[in-house]
Amino acid sequence: MRGLIVDYAGVLTDPDADELYVELKALRERGIRTALLSNAPGASPSAKRSLEPFFDALVFSGEVGVAKPSREVYLLTAGLLSLPADQCVFVDDAARNVHGAVAAGMAGVHHTSVPGTLTELSALFPA
Repeated sequence: MRGLIVDYAGVLTDPDADELYVELKALRERGIRTALLSNAPGASPSAKRSLEPFFDALVFSGEVGVAKPSREVYLLTAGLLSLPADQCVFVDDAARNVHGAVAAGMAGVHHTSVPGTLTELSALFPA
């Protein structure tokens, strides 16, 4: 796997999300491409600037006109990372969005806890 795509609300807003941000930064330092994929209408310029150290691409459904779990939004996001979908892992707290990503060819991680997600990511992106 060469790409990691993460939802915002429910994943990066988890009370223990600091550990996920540390992992995102570490993966990027290893050359893993990262993207945020949110069904939000958009984000302020300052919010985007605060996310930029962790992501190569920021995708907001309201800005691109397609939302999860539509296949197109996953393929668009993988394309922004210059990766095929089958080289990407998608993390979301909503099972239907994970199913949509898997249907688009990605590996899916259903986020229910930070420790569980970190365990799955360590298996998918071994050191």
